[in-house]
Amino acid sequence: MARVLCGNCETVLDEDSGLKPEERQPCPACGSTARKFEVAITTMIRTEVTASVGVISANVRAITPVSDLLLQAVVVAGDKRTEGRLIEAVATPWFDIIELLKREPSIAFQIPACRWEEIIAGSYRKAGFNEVILTPRSGDSGRDVIATMHAIGSVRIIDQVKAYTPGHLVTAEDARALYGVLMLDGAAKGFLTTTSDFAPLLTKDLLLGPIIPSRIELINGTALLRRLEDIARKSGS
Repeated sequence: MARVLCGNCETVLDEDSGLKPEERQPCPACGSTARKFEVAITTMIRTEVTASVGVISANVRAITPVSDLLLQAVVVAGDKRTEGRLIEAVATPWFDIIELLKREPSIAFQIPACRWEEIIAGSYRKAGFNEVILTPRSGDSGRDVIATMHAIGSVRIIDQVKAYTPGHLVTAEDARALYGVLMLDGAAKGFLTTTSDFAPLLTKDLLLGPIIPSRIELINGTALLRRLEDIARKSGS
C-alpha cells in the first residue's frame, strides 16, 4: 500500500491511496488536496546477456510490478467544478501504463474501473482538449468523462467507460441509454468505451444504426489501446 503525503507540505496523511481527488479531505496542515504517493517497490530483474567478439556484457533492466504501477496517480487533478474535477495534465505513470499495455494487452483487465476513467480522461487532455472533467464515481448521470474543445466554436463530448472483462459485452441497451444521456446533456457526441467488446448485432439495431458513429461512437478494447498508443506517441513521450 502506498503512503500518502500532502503534495504541498508533504505532511503524512492517514488516507487511503485509492481515493479519487474529489473524495479527499484538505490537508490539516496547509489545506491542500494535492497528494504525493510513496510506494515501496519490489522490482523483478531481467538480465539480458549478449556476446560480441569474445566480450560478454550484461544489460540489467528493472521492471516495476503491475500492482505497484497501478497504485500511482496517472493524472494531475485541478479545481473542482459542478460536474466533477478538472484534469490539468497526465503524470508519468500514464505513459508507463500505456507502454505496458502495448507489450501485454491482457493487463487491461487488471486495471480497475476508476483507474480506467482516469487514463481515458488523461487521453483527452493529451489529445488537446482544453477542458477535461473527470466526474465522481457516483452521481455522474451516465458521464464518466466530459471533454470540451475550444476553437472557432466549442465542441463538448461525453465518454462513458465500461471496464469489462473478455466475454462481458456492451449491449444495444447500453448504447441507447448513452444516447438518452447525450440528448439531456446537449453534448455534440458521445463515446461508449470498453475494455471488452460490443454485442455483434449492436450496429444493426434499427434505432442505433443511423446515429453510429456520427452521434455515438463505439470504442472497443482493441481500438482503445490503439488510440492510447497513438496519443502517447504524438505527444512526444
